[in-house]
Amino acid sequence: MQMLLLICMKEYQKRVFGLLICALMLLAQHAVSQQNQGYIASLGKQNHWVDSVYRKLSLKQRIAQLFFIRATTDKGQAFEDSVGKVIKDLQVGGLVFFQGGPVRQVELSNKYQKLTRVPLMITQDAEWGLGMRLDSTISYPFQMTLGAIQDNTLIYKMGQFVAYDFKRMGMQMNLAPDMDVNNNPDNPVINYRSFGDNKYHVADKGIAYMRGMQNGGILTTAKHFPGHGDTNVDSHLDLPLLPFNRRRLDTLEEYPFKQAIKAGIAGVMIAHMNVPALDSTKNLPSTLSRPIITGNLRDSLGFKGLIVSDAMEMKAVVKYFPDGEADVKAFLAGNDIIELSGNTALAIDLIKKEVRKRHISKKEFEARVKRVLAAKYWSGLNHYQETTTENLVNDLTRPGAKELVQKLADNAITLLKGDANTLRLNPILKTAIVLVGVNKPTVFSTELAKWYNNNQLFIVDKAAPADQLLKLLSELRQYDQVYLSVNDTRARPAGKLDYTESVKIFVSEVAAQPHTVISVFANAYTIAGIPGIERCGALLTGYQMSDELQRAAVGVIAGLIPPKGKLPVRINQLFPSGTGLTLK
Repeated sequence: MQMLLLICMKEYQKRVFGLLICALMLLAQHAVSQQNQGYIASLGKQNHWVDSVYRKLSLKQRIAQLFFIRATTDKGQAFEDSVGKVIKDLQVGGLVFFQGGPVRQVELSNKYQKLTRVPLMITQDAEWGLGMRLDSTISYPFQMTLGAIQDNTLIYKMGQFVAYDFKRMGMQMNLAPDMDVNNNPDNPVINYRSFGDNKYHVADKGIAYMRGMQNGGILTTAKHFPGHGDTNVDSHLDLPLLPFNRRRLDTLEEYPFKQAIKAGIAGVMIAHMNVPALDSTKNLPSTLSRPIITGNLRDSLGFKGLIVSDAMEMKAVVKYFPDGEADVKAFLAGNDIIELSGNTALAIDLIKKEVRKRHISKKEFEARVKRVLAAKYWSGLNHYQETTTENLVNDLTRPGAKELVQKLADNAITLLKGDANTLRLNPILKTAIVLVGVNKPTVFSTELAKWYNNNQLFIVDKAAPADQLLKLLSELRQYDQVYLSVNDTRARPAGKLDYTESVKIFVSEVAAQPHTVISVFANAYTIAGIPGIERCGALLTGYQMSDELQRAAVGVIAGLIPPKGKLPVRINQLFPSGTGLTLK
């Protein structure tokens, strides 16, 4: 009898275990299925989870779902605790994580998720991957660098890799890509963050990046609508003016956003700009404009996804609308997600009054909250699970990701002038390797020295005194050939170098010497700030100072790889957008 009982129990355990495995497989298949159809497509179907959650929330909690607050792991325990208190007290909809480390962020995310009735949507502004915000992670190339790449399948693959990283971190939404057309070289806030100045290329590359991420299960956000590319004011500091007529905006600035909407992008972020052609209200940021957000984006362009405000704490907004007024206007204008309010508790209370006064219809309010909840469902938060930190850093810095970064660099490096003879020169002749803008050897100099054994290294500080530069210039005339690199060590490579005029003149003078090859590891626009640089025998641009792009430049010089990149922006009359030579 006991033996029979034991056999029955084992059989029962097998069946229970089998049923559990089946249930888990069904859940996994359901998660994949709901993401395969796309977030926008999912909005057209009834969602019982969304309806159930919505019914259980109070009015205040429904409003709170629209608010995403700042989180970070580099500001200490007091700041972390204050964020936790806001989450617990207000039951906000999500977080936007900024600087810190991956392990600390995952641990904090897990901790914060325990404070909510509805799982938080975790987002990050990571245009070039986690490395934009977190240490110990991979930085992919800036979007201007990607703009030089001709094979958009590589950009799609990058999107897939970024999606993996986000999911591994327990995040659901990337506030990227930037789909601004950067047709103003003096743009202080977009610039290298844009794919370029050609609206068609910006659209195609932005969509490739977006599709890679969304097919990888991450929500994305095209920014900054209606287009922040032709401005000369940083909206973090003041309110930019976009003075163009409706036809210009419709055919240029808005073009990439229209294409992204057709392609099924999940979200669109609104810029803080005054756009009189779309809303003539004085000093009104587009983020607070109902004609722009609801009238133009939602109704005219037919966008059905998440409309996300840019950070509401930025000076472009609070300068003219302080004390919670901006948040109320952003809500009434039509934003689904109000990002980084200056005072979330006050904003929720003020919006609650607006809802009770029926300044927004019940139907519209419900649709907005449910869009956020539907995004959580699409992301799998209806079956939320903690994220493990085990092997996290190794997963995020896996060899395949590093290989992809190098492949992207190899495909971006651009030859602006020269041919095989003027580029490679003679490996046995007396060679000077000159590094400008740094204070120690670089990957470029180390790798190049392997091919030119008879070399001497010279390092020139970006503020080197004129007498030192004259002496060096005289010394360089004794060399048969010169390889000079222009380097920008700033984390954000601006369109103008922070070199002294003397150093810029020095680069120009070296360029004029016979057998000189120059490689620029800086924003492509900086080339226009060194008149005469085009006199060199060969000119390569690498767009930013990364190890991978320096290796790519040496690879081209040594004949290991061909230059494939094309300029994504116009530098000057000599180097228009699309310039890029190939080697025979």
